[in-house]
Amino acid sequence: MLREPPPDEARLALDRAVVEAVRARVAAGPRETPDADAIALRAVLAGLSPAELAAARAVLGRIDAAGGPPLVVWGPASQVLAADRYGLVARLAAKPEAALQAVRDGARALMDLTAASTWWGRLLAEPALRIVAALPEHGAGHPRALMVQKAAPGPTGDDRTFWATDSALPDARIVAMLADAGLAAAPLLAAGGLKLFVLAGYVQAEDGRLASAPGDLTGVIGAAPVF
Repeated sequence: MLREPPPDEARLALDRAVVEAVRARVAAGPRETPDADAIALRAVLAGLSPAELAAARAVLGRIDAAGGPPLVVWGPASQVLAADRYGLVARLAAKPEAALQAVRDGARALMDLTAASTWWGRLLAEPALRIVAALPEHGAGHPRALMVQKAAPGPTGDDRTFWATDSALPDARIVAMLADAGLAAAPLLAAGGLKLFVLAGYVQAEDGRLASAPGDLTGVIGAAPVF
């Protein structure tokens, strides 16, 4: 005979508490800026085990997707990363320009970092569009995708900045020149005559240390928090 499972009131109460917390948090809406969200998340996620962290990020990511700007993705890595973080809510863009146009229209776009496209170079001419996040965001390796939004990223206390240049100098020479100016840099991607570097910390576009950086077309194109 089939046996009805015994009631588990303690776990049921916890499940209800999670559901009520999610309902209340979705109703509260998103924070005003990406950096404010990162600072708050860093505080609430501190001290979690890997399993707890994965579960919390999945829940919080879906809450973000429910209340934040529409999400567009371009590229296979971005599709996987977005599904893991935000669920299956993103609209797929066929081309980088379509994703950037969606950002201009008020959405946000998670876009692959690949030598097949220098879409990030276009941000040099569009200061209204900035990189505000990089996934994976643990900082232990190179990011595979960047989040672009019509927002100005601010410092969160642990960040990496993205800087582009058209300099033809070897990467090692560019890194050395930036180091002489007091900036710790690492090459990230090169394509189409442009190079993308990661600068340690939060570096503003008008930072004087970049005044003598090599290249005719250069600039900070955003920053992302590290968790």
